[in-house]
Amino acid sequence: MIRIYQAVSLTVAAFALLWTVVFFVDGQYLMAAAEFFPVIAGLVCFALVTKGRLDLFLLVAQMSFLIFIIGFSLMFDVPQNGAPRVTHLFLPVLGMLAYLNYLRRPARLQLAIIAASLVTFVVLHAADLRLPFAQPVPPELHAIGVWLNPTMAALVFCGTIYALQQRLSAPRGIARDLLAALRQGQLSLAYQPQTDRDGHVLGAEALLRWNHPTRGPIPPSTFIPAAEEMGLMPIVGGFVLEEALTTLARWKEDPRLSALTLSVNVSASQFNEGDFETTLRQLLERHPIDPTRLRLELTESVLIAGLEPVANKMTALKRLGLTFSLDDFGTGFSSLAYLRRLPVSELKIDRSFVVAAAEHDRDAAILRSIRAIATDLGLETVAEGVETPAQLAFLETTGCRIFQGYLFGRPMPLADFELSVIAPPPKAMPAAPEPRPAPRMAAG
Repeated sequence: MIRIYQAVSLTVAAFALLWTVVFFVDGQYLMAAAEFFPVIAGLVCFALVTKGRLDLFLLVAQMSFLIFIIGFSLMFDVPQNGAPRVTHLFLPVLGMLAYLNYLRRPARLQLAIIAASLVTFVVLHAADLRLPFAQPVPPELHAIGVWLNPTMAALVFCGTIYALQQRLSAPRGIARDLLAALRQGQLSLAYQPQTDRDGHVLGAEALLRWNHPTRGPIPPSTFIPAAEEMGLMPIVGGFVLEEALTTLARWKEDPRLSALTLSVNVSASQFNEGDFETTLRQLLERHPIDPTRLRLELTESVLIAGLEPVANKMTALKRLGLTFSLDDFGTGFSSLAYLRRLPVSELKIDRSFVVAAAEHDRDAAILRSIRAIATDLGLETVAEGVETPAQLAFLETTGCRIFQGYLFGRPMPLADFELSVIAPPPKAMPAAPEPRPAPRMAAG
């Protein structure tokens, strides 16, 4: 997709540069100046794609070319001598580009651009609209454009169709590979320590990892959305729960590990499955563990099924001994009604607050409020994404006592995690700089 976007950006810039030269040589300096605008826009878009700024690239491409096409069609490319205007033929392509962006990040702005592109295309095609001071393209150049512009629009249209096809088929392909990965043992769990301020390990969060035999590690941000879209999260989440209970059964046999808790993320689609409670009962029957050591992390997205049904299911699971954590608290539409009705025992403070609280008073106030709410309700809190001593020092002033982040340990294989618990706890030290962790797997 990156290569496709780069190719399209350079092709549009080169095509516009060709017309800029043609108009300049013919003495049409105003047209040449106008045509140079998409040259600059195409190069800017190429630079944004190369830097990985896809959202900004798509926005710049859509807005700049929509403005240019409309302006050029009304000012220069007007119907003449029975020949139609042709610049507006790029508008359907622009609408498809907006649709691609809408698939990535649904937003009203994208819908507005799609509608504007299609409506403007119909109007410019059907009506002889032009500005009162329009300067039509010379007939001899217009005759060339009648053939050249539709050819170029068709080529760009084909490229956009290919990009759309790749976008729509990608989740299916990743989902197919993910199912194969489950069968072939390519999936595993990594364990990130949850500690006190001195580094004593109190538990861990289980995070799903996919190590492809040929492609290497595949980030959760790539395969989790595909699994969600294709309805595979109950299957993937079942694997995570099975592995987590196997680990807890192993820890139960070792006095040095038996007191640890293990947190597992459960996606909304998995939790709201009708047989989720039955599945957990069967898992607990197969694995003789202390169920209080398993903590299910839920986000507010589970409430799509309604507050009452979710609360009832959580209450039934709590009777089995399971405990619950409300993950990413404060980042969604958090409501005190959730905490009043849902039987959670822990709140996880999102890393965005942890990172910003040491530098911004407003974020610090929000974090203190979360801690105060948790204290009043008798809930524990876990601060995620703790990376620096300054963040740790601030969190301690709020009364937070459980921490998770690079300052205390990165996600690691099970054997390494167990060794870090058994060995003397290291003093909390800042971790070496490393790229930010990928978004976590919704079911582990």
